[in-house]
Amino acid sequence: MKTDRFFLRFLQTAAAAGPLGIKLIRIAILIVFVWIGGLKFANYEAEGIVPFVANSPFMSFFYTRQAPEYRDYRLKEGEFDAAKHEWHVQNNTYGFSRGLGVLIMGIGILVFLGLFFPKIGLAGDTLVILMTLGTLSFLVTTPEVWVPDLGSGEHGFPLLTGAGRLVVKDTAILAGAVVLLSDSARRVLSRLNKA
Repeated sequence: MKTDRFFLRFLQTAAAAGPLGIKLIRIAILIVFVWIGGLKFANYEAEGIVPFVANSPFMSFFYTRQAPEYRDYRLKEGEFDAAKHEWHVQNNTYGFSRGLGVLIMGIGILVFLGLFFPKIGLAGDTLVILMTLGTLSFLVTTPEVWVPDLGSGEHGFPLLTGAGRLVVKDTAILAGAVVLLSDSARRVLSRLNKA
């Protein structure tokens, strides 16, 4: 009997947690987007996104060099090579990455402001959906997201590399953004109905 009451209380608490969950999703997106956007100002992060951007039919025009030339100028995280660094300068690797960083941080802030201003949240939530759909397109356009055939017999779809695992996690952000968009739209409609 006590177990039934405890379980019933647990279910009631869990059922009422939806609004808290929506707030936590907004805060989580703020943290992730501001952190990742801020990292776009670091050279290693800018260099790391080159395969995604260079192979994207939607973004490659931001770079001055064509894919797959970047493969000769790849750097490990934390590595410095003056000649390769200069190639990235000429490619607009760092300039594009910084602009992207500002955009990502701005989107995260808009989503967070949706806690207080549903119309601003509506804009931020929509931008997250568009951005994550763009990011997920890298699963189709970027060869580096799949394990290459290097002789182990384990390669290709569905075997994701580190880059692929980085991309596929955006499905969770996309799902969260859809929930947030629904919440923002509901709140905007509620205010319109009161007017």
